[in-house]
Amino acid sequence: MRSKARAGEAFLVDRARQGDRDSFEALVDARLAPTFRIAMAILGNEADARDATQDTFVRVWRDLAGLRDADRFDQWFGRILVNTCRSAVRGRGRRWVREVSVSEMPDGGAGFDPAAAPRDLRSWDDDVVSRALDRVSIAERTILVLHYYEELSLVEIAGQLGIPAKTVKSRLFTARRALERAVEGERR
Repeated sequence: MRSKARAGEAFLVDRARQGDRDSFEALVDARLAPTFRIAMAILGNEADARDATQDTFVRVWRDLAGLRDADRFDQWFGRILVNTCRSAVRGRGRRWVREVSVSEMPDGGAGFDPAAAPRDLRSWDDDVVSRALDRVSIAERTILVLHYYEELSLVEIAGQLGIPAKTVKSRLFTARRALERAVEGERR
């Protein structure tokens, strides 16, 4: 089933690369909610997440003709999204505050499945985790979001971040430890 969906997406990507706006619109429709969810989880601010989502799709449309292999669209798109979120964090400096919890997201938090989180994370209060995510670096938050919230494999994350899977595994371990320390700090 997944390969059939990917074949359909590859067809849309090929058409969009040739300038077919309807095909690009279909790609946007399919990816809008997950893109916003990732941006929201990384950035923690609805306004910034909306801006990053829009910027991501603008960049994808602008650079789509340069994508050589439509089958790699997913990784290419993910890399653009992550880099857009990183740029948003660098651009805003320290002037932001996390303003929306996962349960207040447009889908009511339906995209967040606590069962997908590691066993020790499932027992943590959502508010504590939300505040703790603010305390870890953007790189750590990104890898945690991609793995635990978006349920991407190490290989898929590696493709989106443009790094080896073993590096993802190492960074994920480090990010989990950082989050655990941040949660303990929030509990005090």
